[in-house]
Amino acid sequence: MKTVEKAPAERSPAFTTISGRPIKALYTSADAAGIQPAEPGQFPYTRGIHASGYRGKLWTMRQFAGFGTPEETNRRLKQLLAAGGTGLSVAFDLPTLMGRDPDHPLSLGEVGKCGVNVTSLADMETLFDGIPLGEVTTSMTINSPAAIIFAMYLVVAEKQGARWDTLAGTIQNDILKEFIAQKEYIFPPRPSMRLITDIFGFCARQVPRWNTISVSGYHIREAGATALQELAFTLRDGIEYVQWGLDAGLDVDDFVPRMSFFFNAHSDFFEEIAKYRAARSLWARAMRDRFGAKTDRSWKLRFHSQTAGVSLTAQQPYNNVVRTALQALSAVLGGTNSLHTNSLDEALALPTAEAATLALRTQQILAHETGLTATVDPLGGSFFVERLTRDMEHESEAIFEQIDRMGGMVAAIEHGFPQKEIAESSYRFQQAVERKEKVIVGVNEYVQDDDAPIKILYIDESASERQLEKVDQVKKSRDAGRVGRALDALRAAAGNRTNTMAPILEAVRAYATLGEMCDALRDVWGEYEEVPVI
Repeated sequence: MKTVEKAPAERSPAFTTISGRPIKALYTSADAAGIQPAEPGQFPYTRGIHASGYRGKLWTMRQFAGFGTPEETNRRLKQLLAAGGTGLSVAFDLPTLMGRDPDHPLSLGEVGKCGVNVTSLADMETLFDGIPLGEVTTSMTINSPAAIIFAMYLVVAEKQGARWDTLAGTIQNDILKEFIAQKEYIFPPRPSMRLITDIFGFCARQVPRWNTISVSGYHIREAGATALQELAFTLRDGIEYVQWGLDAGLDVDDFVPRMSFFFNAHSDFFEEIAKYRAARSLWARAMRDRFGAKTDRSWKLRFHSQTAGVSLTAQQPYNNVVRTALQALSAVLGGTNSLHTNSLDEALALPTAEAATLALRTQQILAHETGLTATVDPLGGSFFVERLTRDMEHESEAIFEQIDRMGGMVAAIEHGFPQKEIAESSYRFQQAVERKEKVIVGVNEYVQDDDAPIKILYIDESASERQLEKVDQVKKSRDAGRVGRALDALRAAAGNRTNTMAPILEAVRAYATLGEMCDALRDVWGEYEEVPVI
């Protein structure tokens, strides 16, 4: 009698991705039946928007930086450029993100702590002192006050002698993800969307190389979303921005080519790669078939990625170097156009210069020592990856249809739909961690109590003191009458359909502060209060 070999017992009763997606033991050609993605550079760009991949041009290595005063951050930006960084990325502190000046009571204890404090044009001039804005690309992570910070950047470039039509970079400017996940909003959703479409129209005419929005799934994922939710909610946010732009009278092919995206590079290696591939295909089809975009520049999804901050641990922080390297590897294999790698100490504080340099070196090693860049989409044709990609596309389309039935993403947010979905996913993952169904090395397994302390960056209150002195000097030295007239003009524009960028630029040139300009808009639009999600 022939003996049948018994299959060995598996380590777990169920294998899933970090998002909870079931994974089979083996994928075969049957799982990928009927899947024949177009070649790289061809619609719908599942395998990449460039036929040559990284053989022609590497991804932009854009390290996030910002802390304390503009002087301190200016020094850090110059250090990153000197270390081989190929683009700048600026983080702003909480008062700046919330449109408050350093002398506002709500700014107490927060000035310069989680990013650089920028209050007026004077600060922006200092932030980019000695950095030629016509020769470097800059990304700025700013949302509610994005139009104001962008205007400050434009005026600094103007003062340096750079033409606006030569400037390249990105403002995040994604307010929908603030309502969904990050919660750094000021104005209600509908006037906030109006500010964004004002920027779309302004840049199409005057700053044509600038990316007017970075539709961000990063913060959605950091709030606890699954990979599928990050993908679907982010792209549906993008669709919402396109619809609002069309409703404002813009032509789809005039502003969509300057839209970009921002995704999380999380820890589940293959799921992340499939997510990026699916994103390109979903966006291309939506722009061509849903909106009738005619140019392939509108069809091609360009995205920045950042390794997952939420995956970093304060315990055994050197493990974060490994996590970051593998997450960055998934982003590169998924065809990212730009990448930020987190520093090992970011679960404890803002990164030190040494940790930030090591994070940049991680990208450079991937680019130059691994052979990754020699071929395009090397995982294309993998039964597992192709099936994951197709499944994520189909499941995202079902979520699009659900949100469409609600009346769009703004309406869905007003009813708390994406917020509730993410809260439930976050809760399920935390339960899995506590049951040790998901292992976090150094946290719920392989724990040790003898971690040696590491050097961290500490921001004391001297940054706040210096910023308070500077804003006082600005207010004393400027033309108060010109400031008052500029703020009145901004209120008037907010109350009608006049594009707000022109009065914002005038207020910036008059050295009105960020808080004064945001208060002028608050006078007209009020502030948003979130719908509770239970």
